[in-house]
Amino acid sequence: MKSSHDPAGPARPKRPRVVTATASAPQEVRLIGGRWKRTPLPVADRPGLRPTPARVRETLFNWLGQDLSGWSCLDAFAGTGALGLEAASRGAARVWLVEQDAALVARLQGLCTKLQAHGVSVQRGDALTVLRTQASGSLDLVLLDPPFDAGLFEPALAAAAKAVSMTGWIYLEAPVEWTDALLAPLPLRVHRHLRAGAVHAHLLQRTA
Repeated sequence: MKSSHDPAGPARPKRPRVVTATASAPQEVRLIGGRWKRTPLPVADRPGLRPTPARVRETLFNWLGQDLSGWSCLDAFAGTGALGLEAASRGAARVWLVEQDAALVARLQGLCTKLQAHGVSVQRGDALTVLRTQASGSLDLVLLDPPFDAGLFEPALAAAAKAVSMTGWIYLEAPVEWTDALLAPLPLRVHRHLRAGAVHAHLLQRTA
């Protein structure tokens, strides 16, 4: 990592320092809106698996609007599937749930079968690879909630910035705030930001 200060030029904004949340995950979370409201989602005991809190999900979909009819969405680090399934529950036409853990993928597939979620596809694979293979500007919403200590924030944001449309959105969940100064090289900007305990939730857009 380069120094945040270059003697030959102006100081650059410091990169966020990752602080891993230590709160234990719940055994179950529930969808909070749309046609599958109150549907329980099991939470497996996996390192780094940290479901987005209900308060944060509620705020995110208030920001986006409750009707996502026709949207194409990609939940890049799906885990429990809570974020992607909230989008599908609100009418998104196509939702991709991408997860690397085979056991979590099997759970997501079983859940989608139970819900008859025909517009939801579950894919086992590396989130960055999947993001990078998306057609430029093809997605309306990219959901990013990577493991906090995996060093994936910048590459995931860069890939998402190419995949999302100019009028689309990127949701980022992180242990620290990402400012416009940090996002500018990607190029992205902050539309909304919320802090909820150890979690910072961001709604981002591409810049021209």
